[in-house]
Amino acid sequence: MKDDRYGPLPALLLVLTMVTGIVDAVSYLKLGHVFVANMTGNVVFLGFAIADPQSFSIPASLVAIGAFLVGALAGGRLGLIFGRHRGLHMTIAIIIESVLVGVTLMASMAATDPNGAPTGYALIALLAFTMGLQNATARRIGIPDLTTTVLTLTITGLAADSNLAGANNPHLWRRSASITAMFLGAALGAISVYHFGVSAALAFALVALAGAGTAAYWHSSSSEAWSADTR
Repeated sequence: MKDDRYGPLPALLLVLTMVTGIVDAVSYLKLGHVFVANMTGNVVFLGFAIADPQSFSIPASLVAIGAFLVGALAGGRLGLIFGRHRGLHMTIAIIIESVLVGVTLMASMAATDPNGAPTGYALIALLAFTMGLQNATARRIGIPDLTTTVLTLTITGLAADSNLAGANNPHLWRRSASITAMFLGAALGAISVYHFGVSAALAFALVALAGAGTAAYWHSSSSEAWSADTR
């Protein structure tokens, strides 16, 4: 996993990619067929809801999109403050994410019906805000093929830049690892939701974030070349 250009950042972003799979499993399977990280899906769901409002929730999709935008705005501001050192920036972002997922976990445990409308919308808003902040952070960090929330271009690059297409497979391991991390997160989230409940899935996400946050903290004061903002 070592990359001299990016240091520990790719590994940390892969953990965040796995977290994305977990929380999107929670939101889609238990919070009304809505994504909290994949905003393309929510825009499509809004279109579907025009034809079938019983199967797709317009309010849930709008809450997710709105909260994601606010989270991305917060992530952009965070980048302005801490973005000069990518290790510190990543550490602060993961700490904030951990707090938000922790609050979501406590809310899900306290609610008598996590799937109910008021609680469900609150969970959607908290998780979508978290994913907006995460996406903005990954965008500012700027490592190709590690956006943590979107795989369409990653999968496209895997084929379009392959040897069969006449290219040399740049970033092959990174693209493959990103796809694998999302898959594993979604599988873990779905298994947790179906067999143990929403709170268990969120607990797994929180554990992953705690591990990533600890690793990021170790590098938060590094003076190596990878830590400098390249923008």
